[in-house]
Amino acid sequence: MLYSIRCCLSLLALCLAFAVHAQDFEGTKRAAEKGDAQAQSNLGVMYATGDGVAQDDAQAAQWFRKAAEQGDAYAQVNLGLMFANGRGVVKSDAEAARWFRKAAEQGDAQAQYNLGVMVEQGRGVAKSDAEAAQWYRKAALQGDRSAQVELGVMAAQGRGVPQSDAEAARWLGLAVQGNSAQALFSLELIGATAPGDAQAAQRWSKAAQQGDARAQNNLGLMYATGRGVAQDDAQAAQWFDKAAQQGLAQAQFNLGVMHATGQGVTRSDAQAGQWYRKAAEQGYAQAQYRLADMYIHGRGVDKNLAEAARWYRKAAEQGDAMAQFDLGLMLDLGEGMATDHAQAAQWYRKAAAQGHVKAQANLGVLYTEGQGVPQSDAEAAQWFRKAAEQGHAIAQKNLGLMYQKGLGVPQSDAEAVRWYRKAADQGHKGAAAALRAMETPAIGPGPAR
Repeated sequence: MLYSIRCCLSLLALCLAFAVHAQDFEGTKRAAEKGDAQAQSNLGVMYATGDGVAQDDAQAAQWFRKAAEQGDAYAQVNLGLMFANGRGVVKSDAEAARWFRKAAEQGDAQAQYNLGVMVEQGRGVAKSDAEAAQWYRKAALQGDRSAQVELGVMAAQGRGVPQSDAEAARWLGLAVQGNSAQALFSLELIGATAPGDAQAAQRWSKAAQQGDARAQNNLGLMYATGRGVAQDDAQAAQWFDKAAQQGLAQAQFNLGVMHATGQGVTRSDAQAGQWYRKAAEQGYAQAQYRLADMYIHGRGVDKNLAEAARWYRKAAEQGDAMAQFDLGLMLDLGEGMATDHAQAAQWYRKAAAQGHVKAQANLGVLYTEGQGVPQSDAEAAQWFRKAAEQGHAIAQKNLGLMYQKGLGVPQSDAEAVRWYRKAADQGHKGAAAALRAMETPAIGPGPAR
């Protein structure tokens, strides 16, 4: 089954990865109780967000765990978030890091970023800038803007990677193209803040107090990150608010995130949605993406798949890989618009070209089935390979099947076993069954979606 649309809420912390289809609670529960991992994951989201059922973090965590233990990457990320935040479970950074790692090894960009944060901060795992940089790089190559920023900052500072202004500028430049205010802020600091962040904070503070909106936003970021000043979410939110009231899109987006996460302000999806909308209407891609997610889940706004698709499209047209994938998914599934596999393939391809692992896997499925693209086992195998090499368990299972049957690749039982084993080691039950089936003449099931 295809991965479904998820929500990502982050400022400078862990990144949330809720995933759910537009479907009824009872139907989802019935499927979950029968052991369907996707349904279990989606049921967890419903309990976590109060979508169609009374909000219940303990129930959410239980269903995330059931799906996570079956190898569902979204559930693993979400279970990690529950442990990181102590929602429905006893707070445990070690457990959070463990589940993030499982999803990260499957190629999930949000998990890779989250694990990078945990490793960089030494939360639940041994502190290691070098390992953090490795995980940030994996997520950054998939177009994750937050990971691109972190990797750029590490390159600028020579932490975990060789010091390189060129590398810093490259990664931060990519994030800036995605309208990342944090990246723009970091670029401004590089080479322009000697002797350090404290002096930069003084300069921004002076300009902010004189009413400069850009300085107010940057000062808010310094308070949010604790760079040059004592970390203070309330101060960050106040400065974002001042800049947002002046119409600065980056600050409006940042203030929306603060309201969505309850950092420095009372948590309010309605307020978050309002600020996201203001930034989105100015063309700010990240805000467009977040606003679309709110329409998907009916958080802070009335649930509206057509509106979600409209905002995903705006962000996708600006090159946001996650929006491109989600728009492709909605077209593929006919959610919020008529099914159009040809357009779905186009958007998957754009995201896949940026390294988005789920887009690569789904594009492989379309080539396998000849939906929206000419049927081509060779093309399917190429895309499955790209995703499989990033650790995507379903793509690994599908690539194993291609080798077992000689579809698009030379037939090779050894290669089939190798890829099946990689997927099975991540908890993919279909791959484990296929490994057992290799001992008989029977052929396993078709490519998974």
